[in-house]
Amino acid sequence: MVGPMAHSRARPNPADGKPPVRRAAATMGVLFLLVGVLGFVPGITSGMDALRFAGPDSGAYLFGVFQVSVLHNLVSLAFGVAGLLLARTVTGARAFLIGGGAVLLVLWLYGLAVDHDTGANVLPVNDADGWLHLGLGVVMIALGVLSGRTRP
Repeated sequence: MVGPMAHSRARPNPADGKPPVRRAAATMGVLFLLVGVLGFVPGITSGMDALRFAGPDSGAYLFGVFQVSVLHNLVSLAFGVAGLLLARTVTGARAFLIGGGAVLLVLWLYGLAVDHDTGANVLPVNDADGWLHLGLGVVMIALGVLSGRTRP
């Protein structure tokens, strides 16, 4: 076969022309939206009958591991919307990735400092949430720094 359809690489890529930092921010935004929605889906979130608005009394667990509440799910949804909105510009995408990563690292520290069985554990967070916040925070900051680089 000859011409623009000679092989699969000849097909246009819908992401062509979009800077990697914008794609990274949009991807993270979609991920947070998905997690926020899944936090309300029975079967994917166990203990839905024990789902509370906030606090350590919420007995719902996303994927049976991550403790969630209505507030926790709403924060994930808001984070996702912010990611998609900020992904419209390079500056916004970079700010979302680096700033959002910093917020997640603060949440990780919060999870280390707060007694998980007290009312101070508003979101709520458990050890699995803490590891997730640490990992996502590091990944988001790395994406913001590395994908925002300009090529010489």
